[in-house]
Amino acid sequence: MKNLTIVADSNIASLDEFFNPVALGQNTEQQVQVIRVAGRDINAQLLADVQPDVLLIRSVTSINESLLSDNNSVKFVGSATIGTDHVDQKYLAERNITFANAAGCSKHSVAQYVVTAILTLRPQYGAKSMTPLTVGIIGLGNIGSTLAQYASDLGWKILGYDPLLATSDINNASLEQVLSQSDILSLHVPLTDTKDTDTQGAVSISNNVSDYPTRHLINAETLALMSPHTMLINSARGPVIDAAALEADIDATERQVVLDVFEHEPQISESLLSKLAIATPHIAGYTLEGKLRGTQIIYDALCEKLAVLPVLSMQQLLPLNTYLWSELKENPDILPKFYDIKKDDAALRSKIKSGKVKGPDFDQLRRDYHLRREWQTSMVSVTV
Repeated sequence: MKNLTIVADSNIASLDEFFNPVALGQNTEQQVQVIRVAGRDINAQLLADVQPDVLLIRSVTSINESLLSDNNSVKFVGSATIGTDHVDQKYLAERNITFANAAGCSKHSVAQYVVTAILTLRPQYGAKSMTPLTVGIIGLGNIGSTLAQYASDLGWKILGYDPLLATSDINNASLEQVLSQSDILSLHVPLTDTKDTDTQGAVSISNNVSDYPTRHLINAETLALMSPHTMLINSARGPVIDAAALEADIDATERQVVLDVFEHEPQISESLLSKLAIATPHIAGYTLEGKLRGTQIIYDALCEKLAVLPVLSMQQLLPLNTYLWSELKENPDILPKFYDIKKDDAALRSKIKSGKVKGPDFDQLRRDYHLRREWQTSMVSVTV
């Protein structure tokens, strides 16, 4: 077998530990070369020049024909992320390129981010509160269903909507009910589009097409269905919310809005930032556990592709964790010790220059982010 060349987003955790000859079951005569590149700098010219065997990415790298048309070597693409809207999976299948993503890797990280945002802005809703709280969740996949677990553990009422899943205890409401009856509305959907028709009548299909498109799911019409007192949280994909409509809505309602993702990311206007209750630089899933789990999943998938047994587990790399969910839920006052979300908010706002946060500064915040720890929990998966 020839040497193995890997081009990898430099923001993927523990590349050295997971992608080396020993961990990948290669013999001593074979080398594994890992070329680290900023995710937005992985381009067609680089892949044409390097001709790697493996491409490891995160969500900022779009995988499509324009990227790979001049490359004949890539046989495996791994995305250390939950979402797949940045990957043209049909094209990869046509090229016989194996694809793997890290489904579920950051479900606890993101759910804990949402709980943190809620308790930071509305601390009266802690576990011992007698004040009723209804949490609306749109999208009940890995993250949404995990958030429902935390909400249930805190005694909160859950209204859930996911048209792709069967009715259940948490998938229990219509979209209109979730929008109009929730105190908190949290978005956990993939970014999908519908079929578009051009002026000649031909059908143009985007990479991720759905009968339930989510691009601009939250727009002027859906915002109008929501109470002004409903807090809106988006940690899914930025374009799920129409940014212009959101700004107009906040001006009119003074709604509390928490955004970890933005429609025009990585650039963010000061006008939008100034209206948000909390804003963070796409780091909801950035825990040590979440990042390592993402690497572990694509490492395991690559080992399967290479027909070797995985020899490394993320548990071997994790230091002691003393952050216990059971302790926090009984005493929400200690939340800042677990995760001080306001520090991430302040860090993003500090990057405003000439009326906006610029792309390189946004990416630097993500690249240099000090990974927080997940709260230890014994929760089991909710079946939906």
